[in-house]
Amino acid sequence: MTTTPLHDVHVELGAVLTDFAGWSMPLRYDSELAEHHAVRRAAGLFDLSHMGEIVVTGAAAGDVVDTAFVTRLSGIDVGRARYTMLCNPDGGVIDDVIVYRRADQDFLVVANAANRARVFDELVERADGRAEISDRSDDIALIAVQGPRAAALVGSLGVDDVDAVRYYAGQDARVADVPVFLARTGYTGEDGFELFCAPGAAVDLWNRIAETGAGAGLVPAGLACRDTLRLEAGMPLYGNELSEDRTPFDAGLGRIVHLDGREFVGAEALARRAEEEGEVRLVGLVADGRRAPRSGNRVLGTDGEPVGVITSGALSPTLEHPVAMAYLTTGRPADGESLVADVRGNEVPVRVADLPFHRRDR
Repeated sequence: MTTTPLHDVHVELGAVLTDFAGWSMPLRYDSELAEHHAVRRAAGLFDLSHMGEIVVTGAAAGDVVDTAFVTRLSGIDVGRARYTMLCNPDGGVIDDVIVYRRADQDFLVVANAANRARVFDELVERADGRAEISDRSDDIALIAVQGPRAAALVGSLGVDDVDAVRYYAGQDARVADVPVFLARTGYTGEDGFELFCAPGAAVDLWNRIAETGAGAGLVPAGLACRDTLRLEAGMPLYGNELSEDRTPFDAGLGRIVHLDGREFVGAEALARRAEEEGEVRLVGLVADGRRAPRSGNRVLGTDGEPVGVITSGALSPTLEHPVAMAYLTTGRPADGESLVADVRGNEVPVRVADLPFHRRDR
């Protein structure tokens, strides 16, 4: 497995390590429940150095990203970011990414670790020589600070006007005297920041953040709590809610598809999908008790007939009852309707609910 620049730190902290997309990553350090609550109530410190960072530069960089992604990105201001997707010609999702515009002709694409090579190859093909596409993943470490105390903590480490950094925006900064690209983004449903830095500076930066934040309740946090956090926030996970078999519209994310007359890969298929009702729709499900539906479990109607499948599910630490996301057959259960999840032969009553399950207190 590939290790991040922070691997030795995780070992020293006693982390339980797991194979994630070929990377040795911390699953948890102590209690995933405690880590989850720390992010909701104070702050958590995450190593995200497994993510892919791909840079698109050159005079035609704006045209290239407009051609490649479903969102018009050439119109965003320098310093801002957008959540978007790379789709195949049939409209299926190859990956969901965040794209930052760092300069007029400089776009940073942050891809999921498992899809890094595919995204790079697709961008090279779609650029067709019009821009330079560089995989900078090995040159960048990524640390996230997430939670209601994240802004105060980052501000105390040298960012004077941290509140001026808007949500889904980024800028060059120095945090604990380490040069970083500081972005107000995250995958937890909480306020927070992602800090892109040189791999050689990652350990010092991590240790400074951990030392400064300890008194404010910050803890190191692993992949396990990151998954329950994003599930509560209704955020899709590639490989669960998103795949090449599903379009952004199926996942309830048609708003990010800009059908504005420009040509991009998948435009024709997505334009057709926008005008018709799909075969499935992504919904939230909630249950009482403690038994949580899991990915792959069938969803049944009250008549016992299959109506869908669970994509993600867990016992919500924040809400203290099970929550799940599922694809249901279009035209079947409405919001609030009662269904059944088949959890390893046990029928668990569930009901359709709005997403997200949790919204942070702003």
